[in-house]
Amino acid sequence: MRRHRVVVFVRDGLLPIEFGIVHRLFGEARSRDGEALYEVLTCALTPGAVRTDTDVTLSVEHGPALLGTADTVVIPASDQDYDPPEDGRLPRRLADAFAHIRPGTRVASICTGSFVLAAAGLLENRRATTHWKSADAFRRLYPDVHLDPGVLYTHDGSVLTAAGVASGIDLCLYMIRLDHGASVANEVARGTVVPPHRSGGQAQFITEPVPEADGASTARARTRALSHLDQPLSLRELAAWESMSVRTFTRRFRAETGMSPTQWILEQRITRARELLENTDLPVDDVAAAAGFGTATSLRQHLSRTVGVSPSAYRATFR
Repeated sequence: MRRHRVVVFVRDGLLPIEFGIVHRLFGEARSRDGEALYEVLTCALTPGAVRTDTDVTLSVEHGPALLGTADTVVIPASDQDYDPPEDGRLPRRLADAFAHIRPGTRVASICTGSFVLAAAGLLENRRATTHWKSADAFRRLYPDVHLDPGVLYTHDGSVLTAAGVASGIDLCLYMIRLDHGASVANEVARGTVVPPHRSGGQAQFITEPVPEADGASTARARTRALSHLDQPLSLRELAAWESMSVRTFTRRFRAETGMSPTQWILEQRITRARELLENTDLPVDDVAAAAGFGTATSLRQHLSRTVGVSPSAYRATFR
């Protein structure tokens, strides 16, 4: 089986954690037979030593010609991005490197790596994100990009962007999920001990990442909801599980998760349906009921809106 080749293009000033994320997550993905699903390689403008933003130097074997062999190219951030060229254009050597990328190749950035994609013209009239601290500079340089600095990651055509370090994890898992389904992505998440799925539309920053000292949180309701996805779940019922008013529960829920209870439940139901379609032979009507959608029609509508395919097409792809 030919493995999907992911090429990580690194620059001086590399943030090592973002480089490591790509290698670790794609490198963990395995088929049911235990075969590696991706080949992950690294290249730079010039083979040899690449400076990082730490006291570690990276030794890179490949030059930019490797970009021409990639199925997916990933551009991590560099400390160079904090002071982008005022004309917003790619330096000549970087433009020459990007010329190696074949048309139709999937290209993704992490954090301020989005500045490179924008300078290359890959984000023009596309939706994208970047780190919220760099949003003003990005808008000034690239007004033709539909920037959304309030989300974790975006996907527009063959170009994807992630907002920051941690959302690079979410973006890599999202791409693995696109390529090989929820089960493979979930196994990668388990192996690296990270959440298996955070929506790209989730907020970049959460006002209360840690519940207040009084111990009041919505964690118990979320845990209980996961075991009752096949049943109707009203906001009033969820709030009652935490002995909170609906208003207080909603406010705390959004502060802790970055989304509304309704959005969160829908995402959990879609995830449950995808897992059942991949791992069981249940009829679509039964999958819909078990995931809390009620009818196959409702499941079909939500899955098509989220993934772009019908339940039967999804099962045929990922079984």
